[in-house]
Amino acid sequence: MRLRIFSQVLYPLAGVLLIIAAWVLACWLLNIPTVVLPSPDKVLRALVVRSDLLLSEGWVTLRETLYGFVLAMLVGLPLAVAVANSRPLNLMFYPLLIALQSVPKVALAPMLLVWLGTGLESKLALVWLVAFFPIIVDTAAGLRATPKELLELAQSLNASPLQIFLKVQLPAALPFVVTGAKVAITLAVIGAVIGEFVGSSEGLGFLLQSATSQLDTPLAFAALFALSVLGIFVYALVGLGERLMSSWLPPAPAHQ
Repeated sequence: MRLRIFSQVLYPLAGVLLIIAAWVLACWLLNIPTVVLPSPDKVLRALVVRSDLLLSEGWVTLRETLYGFVLAMLVGLPLAVAVANSRPLNLMFYPLLIALQSVPKVALAPMLLVWLGTGLESKLALVWLVAFFPIIVDTAAGLRATPKELLELAQSLNASPLQIFLKVQLPAALPFVVTGAKVAITLAVIGAVIGEFVGSSEGLGFLLQSATSQLDTPLAFAALFALSVLGIFVYALVGLGERLMSSWLPPAPAHQ
């Protein structure tokens, strides 16, 4: 177990060190201008000197991401249950959901700004649009994948539809829900950044765009690094939720 944990930490760390070493060599050997590619030490200096700015803007993006993700879960889960358990609703709404998902969200962002303004509401709407589709698809797939034998057994015991859902369908679908949530939370960060790109005066996306326009490339790279840390953090939150629900999740298959 310790060896597995050690390898999970060691290999990613080794990969990061190799990338940084190649980055340093490229800046040194090719003499790349800072405005094109800053060296790691300059990016680190920007992270330290502008840490207050990065933290304050990162909090804005984190709040948009989490609020939009929670909204996607609150809307997506009931809709997935309805689509999975009702053939008319499935035929009615599932094609519309696929059509909406195929529309580039960048194209919808200007309209959302016109409808909802440049405040938090438009960012939440964009994050919701990006994040709710994988939640619906994976949850509906999990509900449909419930073994028929379990459903027939519950019906033979005169279980009510609510009892069948809570005690049979929902536990069987939980792994799919977790998978959809992991995909959705990473997309939520992207949706928040897109909203900040299109129209905002705060957030890491706005900071990245502002730093790029001012040719402050070290700060732009620092904002990118902060976004990656934020993405890892919110993904870890979903992973923590998965661990808290481990008693309701089916056991992982044993490796031969």
